[in-house]
Amino acid sequence: MLSRILVALFLLGAFGGGAAPASLAFSEDAQAAARLVILANADDADSLRIARHYAAARGVPEANIVALPLPREETISWERFVEKLWEPLQDELIKRGWIDALKGSRRDPAGRRRAASSGHTISYLVVCRGVPLRIEHAEAFFVPSPDIDRRPEFRSNAAAVDSELSLLAYGDYNINAYFPNPLFRGERVGGLELGGRGRSARAVLSEPCVIKVARLDGPSTRAVLALIDRTLEAEERGLRGRAYVDVRGPHAEGEVWMEQIAERAQVLGFETQVNREEGNFSADVRFAEPVLYFGWYAADVEGPFTRRGFRFEPGAIAVHVHSYSAATLRSDSKGWAGPLIARGAVATVGAVYEPYLQLMHYPHVLFDGLARGERLADAAYAALPALSWQNVLIGDPLYRPFKHRPAVAAR
Repeated sequence: MLSRILVALFLLGAFGGGAAPASLAFSEDAQAAARLVILANADDADSLRIARHYAAARGVPEANIVALPLPREETISWERFVEKLWEPLQDELIKRGWIDALKGSRRDPAGRRRAASSGHTISYLVVCRGVPLRIEHAEAFFVPSPDIDRRPEFRSNAAAVDSELSLLAYGDYNINAYFPNPLFRGERVGGLELGGRGRSARAVLSEPCVIKVARLDGPSTRAVLALIDRTLEAEERGLRGRAYVDVRGPHAEGEVWMEQIAERAQVLGFETQVNREEGNFSADVRFAEPVLYFGWYAADVEGPFTRRGFRFEPGAIAVHVHSYSAATLRSDSKGWAGPLIARGAVATVGAVYEPYLQLMHYPHVLFDGLARGERLADAAYAALPALSWQNVLIGDPLYRPFKHRPAVAAR
């Protein structure tokens, strides 16, 4: 672990605080790939295939693949999550030196062995199709506490697996309600006053304790392999296509977000079509060369996306905000995250259970980060207010859609 840190510090110090040469971008990309960990299901041949394909495509050492025998269901209990996934993965990452922590013999209320951690050196954790997606609520594990948001709507420990894994290097934390994300951009969360857990968390949970998790998942293995390949294709040539934004929704705040995205896309040079009518784009709207799509608030995929043969352009970023947009990723017709990936999008975010609007990924913040040239996972975590909650990121965390200048990428 120390050697990895020293290499990173050398690379940062070697170029000082000025503008970095082109070779530095390569060095940073190589370093990020070298420190990326891939999680696959050892009992699922397709999960292993995806892990190896991604490692080869991105130059990730095959030794960085962690394969665990895992349940194949998308939804699991807290007991199975702790026994089959959390404990074995944390133990393996500590053993390999990725997480600097000591584990004791005592267990927390969720059954996890208590750990004292000082951080990690993982750039990103990539979870492959075949790893469970979400954890169902366990009433027996819910213990009222002053360090969590005590409002009735947050009386839950249901969560996205990936969101919990973000805290593998943190140590002990209360699994109930949500955990404020210290990587979030720092603004007040849309009028939502975070509870006591939020106030205490910001003081103790620092960036080195958060692991940025992204998922390579979708309705089929073929779709996931295509996601990987189309990501690299687009990153090399730049985004080419048009932008489409559905503005109208049930909350004025979300409409403001969508308007900001439309404005940003136009500034970047993308021909942008905006729907401000009730409902989403209709099925008869001409959706030519879609490479950017942002919208809300339909339960299941609809409109132009249901047309036979619909396909996004390579590298497409597509987000539809809905409370259960990622309740399953194994369907090409239910929700939005799975269907968008099935139709060729390579990057999206979603929720596995009800997250409430102010605790979802902020789509305008995500898009702004990407437009500035950030990697997908960095932009997504800066756009996410809460961890230990309902949110998932689907896509290659290393993806930089605006690696090239936007003026070159747009038509």
